[in-house]
Amino acid sequence: MKRLSIYVLSLVLLFNLSACADKPTETSVAPITTPEEVFEPAQITQPQPPPPPPPPPQPEVSSLTIAAIGDILLHEPVYRAAKTAAGYNFDPMFQNIAPILSKPDFLIANQESLPGGTQLGLSSYPTFNSPQEIVDAELKAGVDFIAEANNHVLDKGSAGVLSAIQFYRSKNIPYSGMYDSPEDQNTLRIQTINGVKVGVITYTYGTNGIPVPKGKEYLVNLIDKDKMKIEIDRLKPEADVIVAVMHWGNEYQRQPDQTQRDLAQFLADNGVQIIFGSHPHVLQPIEWITSSTTGEQTLCVYSLGNFISNQQANYKDIGGMAQVQVTLTKTGDQKKVTLGQVEFFPTYVSRKGSSKYLIVPMNAAPANGLSSPTETDIMNFMIGNLVQQ
Repeated sequence: MKRLSIYVLSLVLLFNLSACADKPTETSVAPITTPEEVFEPAQITQPQPPPPPPPPPQPEVSSLTIAAIGDILLHEPVYRAAKTAAGYNFDPMFQNIAPILSKPDFLIANQESLPGGTQLGLSSYPTFNSPQEIVDAELKAGVDFIAEANNHVLDKGSAGVLSAIQFYRSKNIPYSGMYDSPEDQNTLRIQTINGVKVGVITYTYGTNGIPVPKGKEYLVNLIDKDKMKIEIDRLKPEADVIVAVMHWGNEYQRQPDQTQRDLAQFLADNGVQIIFGSHPHVLQPIEWITSSTTGEQTLCVYSLGNFISNQQANYKDIGGMAQVQVTLTKTGDQKKVTLGQVEFFPTYVSRKGSSKYLIVPMNAAPANGLSSPTETDIMNFMIGNLVQQ
């Protein structure tokens, strides 16, 4: 029995050893690493070309025509001829010239006889006061801006100035040269037309001996170089073009005097590009003036004569509209103003007795009673020596 137990135990041991011999032995094997995974080359970045420079700014070009007409001076026969049952109607006087007045983009008129209105009593030479309807007719015909610094501005005292300004404001009409307060006088006159900012200054040599009321020096701009320079300097950063309307010179003289020439040079030297003159009641020539500070050219129309009045003969019934092409070129922060074509449109005041006044183009003057001077005479006188810039 003991020998049997030993035999069985031996079989069990043998069986277990056989089972262990058939089982494979597990061996750990290191993974194979490729060279590329061990040595990663540095990434080489190719330099990028610089971005192209921005294109140069393209010029922005704007243009307009600026023009002016001469003295609107209503003697009694003129406003009597406009009388109607309802008031005054000056439209027929402008009907023949309106197509010309509508040409410019910006038209200035010298309103020499103050439109204080009937409430102050109408009057003629030597102290004028006109119906306000004259301004309505001017606006309908094409006028855009009223210049009011002249020797008759105080003919009705401060009451006339205030009445006219009140009327202008009621009609939203821009004006300069007379004012109702220091604040009004200090307000720059700038009009924007076709994207071009046009600044206007207006001054007169005097007020026919009528003193400016003490403490109310703002009522009218009297010619003063220091004051003009201050206003011009204030306009320079704000306006693209500066226009001066000057009431100056000697009455009935067809050539400018030395005072006019000196003032014109002063204005050109200080940055004014266009000068329109009035007061002589006759035409005076158009000239280019070279600024001694910039070398730029200023256009000067020394006198535009009478546009409508009762003055007759010796060139006092001949006036006109002077017009200049203005181009503004902006390139980035830089700007340049160029004055181009200059034109003059002569006019004649025709009378049919004492009841009808017509402003007609000069080419229609012979049919309306004027044989001399001719349109050619006037054109040669005004622009015959003008070399286009």
